[in-house]
Amino acid sequence: MTAVSTPGPETYGPDRRALFESEATALYDEVLAAGGLPASDERIAEGGERHRPFALLAELGLLRRDDATDTWVAEDPSTIQSRVVSPLGQEGARLLDESSQWARAFAGLSTSWRRSPQSAGQGPFTYLHGEAIDPFLAGLVAEAEDELLTAQPQAGRDAPSLAIATERDTAMLERGTRLRTLYQHSARRSSITHQYVAAVTARGAEVRTLDEFFNRMIVVDRRVAVIPAADDLRTAIAVREPSVVAYLVDIFERTWERGRPFANRESSMMKDIAAEQRAMTIRMLIEGHSDPVSAKRLGVSPRTYAGYVADLKEEYDAETRFQLGYTMGTRGVSGNETPGVSGG
Repeated sequence: MTAVSTPGPETYGPDRRALFESEATALYDEVLAAGGLPASDERIAEGGERHRPFALLAELGLLRRDDATDTWVAEDPSTIQSRVVSPLGQEGARLLDESSQWARAFAGLSTSWRRSPQSAGQGPFTYLHGEAIDPFLAGLVAEAEDELLTAQPQAGRDAPSLAIATERDTAMLERGTRLRTLYQHSARRSSITHQYVAAVTARGAEVRTLDEFFNRMIVVDRRVAVIPAADDLRTAIAVREPSVVAYLVDIFERTWERGRPFANRESSMMKDIAAEQRAMTIRMLIEGHSDPVSAKRLGVSPRTYAGYVADLKEEYDAETRFQLGYTMGTRGVSGNETPGVSGG
C-alpha cells in the first residue's frame, strides 16, 4: 500500500489544483464507476497519458492499492479533504497575521517620514505604484484620529483584501476613530462583504450603498485623500492639497446622503434598490454603453448585466435590443422615472 504523508501548505498550490480539477477528478470518477483500476493499466504507468493525475490521486490517498486484486480502488474524499484544506487555511491565517504585523512595523516609519521635511518637500501629490499602495494605506489608517471615509466599488474587493481590511479597520474603530463606507448596491450580494460589514458596524461604523458608479477613494481625517490614478488600480495618488481634499469630501458627503443603509433589509427598501438597478440598466442601454462598461458602472459581472437586459426584454416583450430600445422609447421610458413608476 502506498504511504501518504501529511502535506504541508506549500505542497498543494495552484498548479496541482489545476491538475486535480482538470484531470484527476475525471480519473477518480472513472475508477469509482468501474469499481477499480487495474495496476497493470498502461495509462497510469510512468510516462503514461494518465500517470500525472493518477500519481496525484495516489499521493492524496484518494486511490488505494488493493494488493489482493492488484487494483487501485477509490477512497472516501471526505476523509482526505482535511489533510489538504486545513493546512492551507492555517497557513492563510498565519500569512494574514504576518502581513498585519509587517504593516504595523512599517506604520511607525511611515509616520516619521510624513512628518519630516523631506516628505513636505514632495508637494501636495504623491504617486504610489503597485505593492507600495497597501503599506501606505495601512500607515494612514493606523494614524487616523478622527474619521475615515471610504468609497469602495464592488469590483476588486476580494476575500484576502477584505480580511486584511477587516483587521485593520476594526483596530482603528476600537481606538475611537469613526468610519463611513460607501458601496454599490451589488455589494449586498457578496457574502464576504457582509462579513466585513458585520464586523465593522458592530464597532460603530456606518455603511451605505448606492446604485451609481463611483471610483475608489479613501480620506483620512479630511487631510489626506487617496484616489486611483488609472483604471487598473495599480497606481494611486495621495492628495494633501487642502482645497482638493475638501472638494473630494464634499463629493463623498453628497453621495452619502443618497445612499441606503447596508443593514436595512426591509422589503420596501430592497424593492427600491431593485428598481434603482433596473433604472440604471435602462439608462446604460439608452446611452449606448457596451456591456463591459455597463456592468462596471453597475458593479456586477457582464453575465449578471446580461441577465438584467434579458429581464427587460421579457418585460417589454422584445426579442432584440433594438426592439427593446424602440419599445421603451415609444412608451417614454428613460430610466429617470420615480422608482415604481414606468411608462404604460
